[in-house]
Formats: sequence, structure tokens, C-alpha cells
Amino acid sequence: MVDAISWVSAFTPTILATETVAADSALVLGGVLLSLVVIYLASKIGGELSNSVGLPPVLGELVGGVVVGVSALHLLVFPEAGVTSSDSVIIAFLKATAGLTSEGAEATFNAQSEVISVLSELGVVILLFEIGLESNLKQLMAVGLQATLVAVVGVVTPFALGTVGLMTIFHAPAIPAIFAGAALTATSIGITSKVLSEIQRLNSKEGQIIIGAAVIDDILGIIVLAVVASLAKTGEIDVTNVIYLIVSSTVFLVGAILLGNFFNKTFVALADTLKTRGGIIIPALIFAFILAYIGSAIHLEAILGSFAAGLVFDETDKRKELENQVRPIADMLVPIFFVVVGARTDLGVLNPAIPSNREGLIVATFLITVAIIGKIVSGWAVFGIPNINRLAIGIGMIPRGEVGLVFAGIGTASGVLSDSLNAAIIMMVILTTFLAPPLLRVVFGESEPTSEALASPENVE
Repeated sequence: MVDAISWVSAFTPTILATETVAADSALVLGGVLLSLVVIYLASKIGGELSNSVGLPPVLGELVGGVVVGVSALHLLVFPEAGVTSSDSVIIAFLKATAGLTSEGAEATFNAQSEVISVLSELGVVILLFEIGLESNLKQLMAVGLQATLVAVVGVVTPFALGTVGLMTIFHAPAIPAIFAGAALTATSIGITSKVLSEIQRLNSKEGQIIIGAAVIDDILGIIVLAVVASLAKTGEIDVTNVIYLIVSSTVFLVGAILLGNFFNKTFVALADTLKTRGGIIIPALIFAFILAYIGSAIHLEAILGSFAAGLVFDETDKRKELENQVRPIADMLVPIFFVVVGARTDLGVLNPAIPSNREGLIVATFLITVAIIGKIVSGWAVFGIPNINRLAIGIGMIPRGEVGLVFAGIGTASGVLSDSLNAAIIMMVILTTFLAPPLLRVVFGESEPTSEALASPENVE
């Protein structure tokens, strides 16, 4: 998953910097606190309602985000979508109760939104660290070839079908078609991994293949994004940058795991030595954040680093205690990520009454079909494993989440995508994100774990 904040802020650094200086820090804090109240209420109410009808709680968090976001109540909105302070209910509340002036409203709104966006990204970093802890490095490596095949098929198939289809059926120009095809390659590992964890299938053979494939898919997605972004700007592909991304991502993941295997031998001794509060969790988070920073600094993803750190600590004797200590941190930060994803989702693009949406709806139908089929067929790339649930693997790769929105955002900012094609991509992202969680539960519910299913670490021990 591409770091949405870094891509968005890349287009507006001067504006945000100028406006943040003018913002009243006390009012920004007030806006952030109110935003968190809205997020936690939406998360808890949505999650409980979803769980009560047998659906994954994460789906309820996404829906809760949609309700409080730009599509409905406007309690949680963000400037990236073209929204201003006048559209924010929280800013209006600050004006009425805290003395916020109209002159300072826009600066406060942008600063508050930036803080929530950062907390959202921190939430997904913690989520992937937790997922890494719950996974098993040896078992994940055992399905490495299968995961690689699933990822490659899941990237190549929708990209090829989407690009060729848009050019031949809808007569779209080459570069916009390529950009839209690239948006179909994304997979939101955060959403899928959370659902797998909730339905206790994260450590199944299928779950490990999905997670491994999603990690590889992220790397491939970054490379594809770099290629199409370069193509959109210059009309040429920067081969040097592509090679750099391939080499750096491989070296980073392998190096992080090898370094971690050395580090975890001293981690237990260090944790036993520290006697003050946070003796286990703080050193673990330091290591996770260092790896996350390195991933971000070399233009990969912060979450790849945190996931690698979690995998490393899974091998230590302190894993259970560390998992118990990171869980309340995840409970506090992870819901922010899912609610924000929902809040940023504009369902207005689905309204056929708006003329500009009609063409987008037709193109969206095509993109949604390709998006689903292109990922489902990836499950059939798995071979040599008896009784494996290939449909579940394919469905696990479907959700695009915020990753697809980043593709759309960059395409729109560069002027490559038309309004109708941009709306079609957004609709594709919305439906794939919301369809995958309930479908995953259904397809996993229809099959028992395979004889080679991976038991949870607790059961193994």
C-alpha cells in the first residue's frame, strides 16, 4: 500500500506549511480531539452492528467511516477531496463553541486533517506490525513461491485486461488507459489481513499465501505506480528508477529479516534487563519504527518495514507477551485507519442523476468486473497443495482500499485522467473494498482448514 500522505502532501507542501503556521494550536488540538471522538464512535457502533449480523467488524468500521465522512454527515472530511473548512461540521462546531474565526478556519481545518491522516497512517503501521507478530516467518517463507505466483498473476491479469479493454472497447487514449489499468493492480493488505485475523484464518495456508502475495503485490504496485507516474509526466519510462525499486525492495525485505534474526537474539536479554514500564513494547516499537522509516526513506513503504519487524519478533520467546502489549495500542490506532478510509470514500460518484457520472458508471462496470475477475483468477496460480481454497485466496486479493484511491489521486493531479475515468476508478475502489470482507467470510465458511493448514502460534507451542 502506497503511503497516501506522502503522495498527497507532495502536491501541496507549500499550502499546508503556510496555513499550518496561521493555525491556533489549541483549536487544532480541539479539532483533533473531536475528530477522534467521531472516529471511535463510528468504529465501535459500526463494528458492533456488523458483528451482530455475522459480518467482519472491519466492514462496520468502513461503513461507519462512510456515514461520518464526505458521503453523509461531513463530520470527518479531508481537503484532498476538494472539501473546504465550510463543509466540516467539526469546524462549524469550533466556530460556535471555541471562538474559531472564519479567517483561521481553513488553516485549522487543514492542520487538523493532516494530524488525523498521520494518525491513520500510524494505525496501519501498527496493524501490519501486529499482523507480522501473528504470522509465522518460517511458514510464510514456505509459501513464498505460491505467494509470488498469486501476486504476479493478480497484477498482470487486471492490468492487461483493464488497459486493453479501455483502449479497444471505450477507445481511451493509451496513457489514461495504462493509468487506470495500473489502479486495478493494487491490493489493500490492511483490510484483508484484518478480516483474516478476525475470522481466525490468518495462519491458515490460504491466509499466509494471501498475506505473502499482498506484500509482494505492494512492491509490484509501487513499481507499477512509479512507471505510470513517469509515463504520465514525461511520456517516457524511467528504467533506472524501476530497476532501483526492484533491487531496493528485495534488498530491504531480505536484509530486514536477516538483521532481525540477529537482533532478536539480544531482544529477549534486553527485555529481561529493563525493569521500568514498557520494557518489552518500547524496544520492539523502536525497532519496528526504524524499519518502517527506512522503508519510507528509500521510497518503498513504511508498512513493509513494520510487517518485517513483526515477523522477526514472532520468532522470539517474548512473542506472546509482546502481542498482548501491542494489542491495546492497535485497538486505539487501527480503527482510525479504517474509519478514515471510509470517510474519504465519496459515494456521490455513484449517483446516475449527475450526467458526468453516467459515462463513469459504464466504465466503472467494466473496471469492477475486471478488478474482481483479475484477482480471483490469481488464486488458481497456486499449485501442488491439496484441498487448498483457491477461491478464498483470489477473493482475499480483491480489496483495493486507499491504495487504488492514491492511483486515482495521482492520475487526476497529473491531468491524465478524465472526470469520468477518475469516477470509474473511485467506484471500483469502493465496491471492491466493501465486497471483499463479507465474501471472505462466506468462502472460508464453506471449507474446513486444509490438512496442511497452519495452526496459530499459540497452538503450535
